[in-house]
Formats: sequence, structure tokens, C-alpha cells
Amino acid sequence: MCGIIGLSARNLDGLAAANDLLAHRGPDDFGVFTDHAAGVGLGHRRLSIVDLSPSGHQPMLSVDGRVVLVYNGEIYNYRELHAELEKRGVIFRGCSDTEVLLNLYLAEGEGMLSRLNGIFAFALWDSRKQALLVARDALGVKPLYYVALDGHFAFASEIKALLKLVPEARELDIASLHRYLSLLWCPGAGTPLKAVRKLAPGEAMWVRAWKIERRWTWYQLPAFRGASADLDEKSALAGTASHLRQAVQRQMVADVPVGAFLSGGLDSSAIVAFAREINPEIYCFTIESVGGQEAGETDDLPYARRVASHLGVPLEVVRIEAARMVNDLEWMVAQMDEPLADPASLNVFYISQLARQHGIKVLLSGAGGDDLFTGYRRHRAVQAERYWNWLPRLARTGLGCLTGRLDQRSAIGRRLRKLFNGAALEGDARLVNYFIWAGRDDLLPLYTPGFRAAMSDAAAGAPMLEFLAEMPSSVEPLDRMLALEQRFFLADHNLIYTDKMSMAAGVEVRVPFLDMDLVEFAQRIPLRFKQRGQEGKWVLKKAMEPYLPKEVIYRPKTGFGAPLRRWMRFELRELLGDLLSVESLKRRGLFEPAAVQRLITANDSGKADASYTLLSLLCIEIWCRIYLDRNEKRTT
Repeated sequence: MCGIIGLSARNLDGLAAANDLLAHRGPDDFGVFTDHAAGVGLGHRRLSIVDLSPSGHQPMLSVDGRVVLVYNGEIYNYRELHAELEKRGVIFRGCSDTEVLLNLYLAEGEGMLSRLNGIFAFALWDSRKQALLVARDALGVKPLYYVALDGHFAFASEIKALLKLVPEARELDIASLHRYLSLLWCPGAGTPLKAVRKLAPGEAMWVRAWKIERRWTWYQLPAFRGASADLDEKSALAGTASHLRQAVQRQMVADVPVGAFLSGGLDSSAIVAFAREINPEIYCFTIESVGGQEAGETDDLPYARRVASHLGVPLEVVRIEAARMVNDLEWMVAQMDEPLADPASLNVFYISQLARQHGIKVLLSGAGGDDLFTGYRRHRAVQAERYWNWLPRLARTGLGCLTGRLDQRSAIGRRLRKLFNGAALEGDARLVNYFIWAGRDDLLPLYTPGFRAAMSDAAAGAPMLEFLAEMPSSVEPLDRMLALEQRFFLADHNLIYTDKMSMAAGVEVRVPFLDMDLVEFAQRIPLRFKQRGQEGKWVLKKAMEPYLPKEVIYRPKTGFGAPLRRWMRFELRELLGDLLSVESLKRRGLFEPAAVQRLITANDSGKADASYTLLSLLCIEIWCRIYLDRNEKRTT
């Protein structure tokens, strides 16, 4: 796992300096390749995981020196591909997956993308074609940002490095800021900057003469291909266990020690259960949050200890107090490159940092289980719609108004409001609304006239609605929502912060639930085996009964976050008063000071559940100070 950067332009100055800004992603080695005649430069920072020898050095050149590769990720089926290429006469200099990727391209060209089972972002300069191939893995586990402006094309694993190459790309994207505030993250290609875009999961492009010549989707989720849910219960249960075991053990391949996250939830516990079959003493890591949980949430630590005891694996605990998380908030935004308003990302960093202190460079994560098999409250909500969807639209509107008046200080009040605030919507619009944290009507008063004018008619959920519009209409609502989870909530939220915060500690995170064979298999499981009544992930839970205690499998679900609502009243109060002061907001010119102050008051009184909206405003202001005002902040 590494950091990559590249530039296609007349002037390649600054490439080495920009590459240095990715040092935290690859502390073990680095390299830069330049072809000034062609106007192409590639940079790489290496975290050595597979083949620790110099033969894994990047940028990696083909034997004839005409093709050059920089690559961030892991190809889990690289050994099979290595053996196949050897039979075809390829002679390898080392045993890295990087060299396999390079030689597979030489043998098959861009068609090799469909052969890869792994997580990756890479760029490959083919001097024979005088063109650059850039690609991202199927589910978007590894990030890749790019800028295409007149006279140059640049890409990087992180925005901070990209801006070193194209400092002029600093114009705010107001439509994207609206999406960050609406969802707490930004779905689709957008970033806080107009010129900076995200390459989509399963997407690739050819760049020639400093311009994007062709961009295409090389992988589509199974739902788009009409994959049939044809398994019976026995096959679904057996296949879920066997595919997950295969994914975990496939992803344990490394020439360095491998550890695991262990929250005590079903997903991370299932990963550890199969990982210990390969390594009975696999090191596991978890968080102890000091200062209590949010109302309605369950403490993870006792469950993590129960699983560790049951499986006989060592468990290391990092103890985190609220003051530390609050103090690290500004650093978090700087490191993540985007104003994602989710303090859970800090937990990833703290665990990764502890793992690295124990000599662990690779961690297995349970991310993706909910997105494949159901597991979020919104999945239960979609299934429950049949009980009230028959109501006339006027009655559904009334339900939304009624639940909107409930006391937002209680968890049940917040959840009922969330359930019915889009009840009057129809079809895909209602599905997308479950992802919306703050509605347009709630946000517009916060915006200055200039913000509203620049935002125009931008809709928070537009990228998701466009995505669903291309899906066959025969796909069931819950499957449509799972596709949204896999394409957007994972790639644009969970996986982004997991990557950025783990790499800040020099640790690679692997996600076995997103193994391609498992993803394809999960689509064949009928929905009735995934969401059975109000029981989410039924098939996964039943499949894991032989391996884990039932009190762990069927425990209440909790988030991997922080008691933010309390923070807004206490620990974050000083920062809130500083960054969202009248003077600060006037200076920035994005948000109406009086409206923001009213929101703070309403949140304090319980009339509004606005803690996450306030955090989003904080993160945007912090981000602007770091990336627009160019204040010197700690970024590694």
C-alpha cells in the first residue's frame, strides 16, 4: 500500500516535492520517473508489504524501459496470475504483485483490468502509445484524485499532494459543499474544489497529450448486470461462510505481520474468526472510549473482549478520551483532504497507530458487511415501508410533519423523524433520502445569497439518482439501496476515511468483505435471506453461528463513532465559538452568521438535532483555513 502521484504537462517542476507530501503513505521507499520529452512524470512512496526487496521498487519499468508503472494497492490473486504469466514465457525479476500487474498489462493491455481481484489505484505510462492509463479498483477501496486543466493533467492519492502540482486549482465547488452538509460526505466525483475530481470506482481513463482522451467503466456492480438471486437457504449459508473464509485467508498474504480490527461487532468478529485459522495468535486491536456512549448506543469493548477470549487471540486496547479526539479534529480534516464530518475516522487512526507500534503494517477490517448483506437502520426502514406505503401521499406527508415535531434529544425521536421525513417521496427519491442528514429546506437559511446563487439548483442526491436511473427497473428497492451503499456510501465515505487515517499511521487496511468473488456471490443471495423481517444480515449471522458466541452475533448494533451530541455542549464548545463566530463566518462569506447562531441555540435546547450539521460546518471552515488560506498545519 502506497502513495502515487503523476503529472502530464509541459513543465514537470514540483513533482518530487509533491511526492514528499505522501511520505506518510510510504515511509519505506520512494522514487520519481520523468520523461521530459513526452512531458510525463510519475512519483511513488512505498509501504513495503509484498516482496520487501529492491525488486519491488517503484516507479517500475518494463524490461525494455518503454512502460512505467506506479501503483497503490494489493492484487490478491497475483500468485495465480504470476504462475499463468510464467507459463506464457514471462521471466520475473522479483515476486511482487507490482511486477505481475506490469507484465499482465504487457500481455493483455487494458483488458487485464477484469482479471484483477484486489484494491488498487495505478497509473501506467506506455511510451509506445505515448499515453497514460489511469485506473481505480472495482469498489473504490483506494482513492485517486485528478485535475484536468488546459495544458496539464495531474493525479494523486491525496488532494494535498495534488495541489502542490496544480496550486491554481483552488476554486470552491459550492454544489459539493452543499452535498457535504446534506450527507456529511460527498457522493460522486465531486470534491471541495471544482477542478479536483475523484476517479469513480471501477473506472479507467487514457490520457494523451495532456488531455483525457477516453474514460470508461470497466466494472459494474452485479445488480446492473441482472445477476439473479437464485440460491436456496442451504447454499446461501454454506456459500457465505466459504466465500468469506476464502476472502479473509486470501487477503492475509503478506511478507509482514497482519493484524485485525476487532470492535466486537459481527463483521470484524467474523473476519478474525477465519483469520485465526491461518494465524491462531493474530493481534487484534480495539478502542476504549472514555466518557460514555451516546444515548441508545452500546459499548463495544465488552463484546470485543468476549470475542477475543472465545477465539483465543490477543487483544490490544487503545484508551481514548474526548479531549484527545477534540484536539485532533483539525489534524483529522487536514489528513482526510475532504471535510467529511465523521469523528469515527479518528478511531481508525488511533488503532492503526497502536498497530504500527506493535510492528503491524497490515490490518483486516470488517468494512462492507452491512453494505453487502444489509445491516443499517435504513435497510430495515425500506423493508418496513410496505406497512405504510399504501397510505395516500397526504397522509404520508402528515406522518413526516408529526414525527418532525418529536423531541430530538431522544434517540427514538431522532429515528422516527428520520424514518418518515421523506415519506411523501416516491421511488428512488425516497431511497436516496435515507442518506440525507440535513434537508435542503433546513440548510438554505444557513447559506449566504452568494452561496445560494452559486449552488443554483444542485441537488444533494443527484449523483445517486443518476446512478439508479441507469439500473434495470426490475431491481428491488432493497437491492437498489445496497447498490447505493456499495457505490457511494463505501467509496465516498467509509473507505475514504479508512484509507486516509490508516495511511497516516503507515498501515495498510484490507477489506475482505469487498473481495470480488464474495461481492459477486452476495448478489446471488435472495433478499429474504439478507433482511429477514427486522433482522439484518440474517444469512451472515446464521452462517457464523458455528464460529462465534450468539450474544455477539445477535448483539445490538452500534456505530464506530463518538458522543458528538455531548461534545457540542461541552468539549467542542470553545472550538465552535471560535470557528463559527460571527467574525469568522462573515470573513468566509459562505454561511449566514445569525442563522448559524440560531442553529446552535436550537441544538442546545433540543428543538433540532443539529450536532452533525454543526460539525460539518466546523469541518468546512477548518478545511478552508488549511486548503484555501494556506495556513501551515500539521498534515502528516
